[in-house]
Amino acid sequence: MSRSAGPVTLRSGSPRDLDAVSTVMREAFDARFGEGWTPSQCLGMLALPGVWLTLAEQDRRIAGFSLSRSVADEAELLLIATRPTAQQAGIGGMLLRSVVEEARRRDVAHLHLEVRAGNGAVRLYVREGFAKVGERPRYYRGPTGEVFDAHSYARNLSSL
Repeated sequence: MSRSAGPVTLRSGSPRDLDAVSTVMREAFDARFGEGWTPSQCLGMLALPGVWLTLAEQDRRIAGFSLSRSVADEAELLLIATRPTAQQAGIGGMLLRSVVEEARRRDVAHLHLEVRAGNGAVRLYVREGFAKVGERPRYYRGPTGEVFDAHSYARNLSSL
C-alpha cells in the first residue's frame, strides 16, 4: 500500500466477513508459526457473547481486522492482523485503539493479549500501553512440529 492510498474506515464485522478475514490471516500470518485460525474457529468465537470483530477498510478492501472478547471486567484481544501491503501504515494501531475504546465502553478494567515471542507487533503493543505480564513456553506449534513461546501482555483500562 502506498501512503497515497485512500482513507481507512473501521466498521463492525460479522460472520459474512470471515472470507475476507481468512484472506488477511493467510497473507499476514506466517504459516510456520501456527498463529492463524480457521474460518470455523472464528465463526465459533463470533457466536459467543461478548465477542466483537472490527474491520479496517481501505479502497473498498479489508486491510485488517481485530477479534476480541469481553467477560465481566476483563477483555482479550484474540487476533489482530493487517495485510502485508497495509503494514507500517498505522492501521494496526487504529485497530488496537478501537479495541481499547470498545473495551472501555464495556467497562473492562484489564485488556489482555498473547503474542508469539519475537513477533514485531510487540512494539505496537508496548507503544499503546501494554506491559509484559507472563510467558507460556512452547505454546504455539507450527505445522512441522516446531514450537514457539508465547508472551502475555496486559493493559489496565480502569481510570485511576
